[in-house]
Amino acid sequence: MTAPLTPQDDSSSDGPSPEPAPDRQDDQADQADQARERARAEARAELRQGAVILAAVTLAGVLLGLLWVWLAPRVPLISDGKAVYLKNTEGEQAIGADGWFGLLGLGFGVLSAALVFLFRRAGGIAIVVGLAVGSLLASLVAWRLGIRLGPTGDVAAHALAVGKGVVFDAPLRLGAKGMLLAWPLAAMATHLGLTALFGPRDPEPPVVPHWPER
Repeated sequence: MTAPLTPQDDSSSDGPSPEPAPDRQDDQADQADQARERARAEARAELRQGAVILAAVTLAGVLLGLLWVWLAPRVPLISDGKAVYLKNTEGEQAIGADGWFGLLGLGFGVLSAALVFLFRRAGGIAIVVGLAVGSLLASLVAWRLGIRLGPTGDVAAHALAVGKGVVFDAPLRLGAKGMLLAWPLAAMATHLGLTALFGPRDPEPPVVPHWPER
């Protein structure tokens, strides 16, 4: 007679796979929490940097306004005691004021975008939004500051003060309001180009060799 065969333990092949140990589950949960905390910290840091960029670019509009007042040509007016007229009806000083504002805006847009890119090469949504909104606000600040610092807007009182037949300057105005977009458009285009050329690249996936089937 032969001894009865004992059934082999086949639980390793047929039974359900063992669940990970509690310590391993705790480690995975801790790693997930740390990853979420790092993501939140990076988002907060990016928002702070975006706010700093928005404020700095907006304040730069003061410099643009001062340069516009200094460089923009003046429109000469003259009074005959009853009405005020253009001294030179064919003058292009008004167009020149718009042109100077647009050229200065383009220059400030390129410069501000380059500085922001050097400050935060990795980019980010908050950085781009801060640059765009700050550029638009800076143009508005420069426009209103230039008008305030330029010749007085009360033409009649100015003509009465200088007297009949005396040439005086017209108020500084921005006829083409589209020039307000020169700074933000130049900033966005420059920042996009710098990011495309010199921004960080995502790592390329490893190349898996493919062997042809026989």
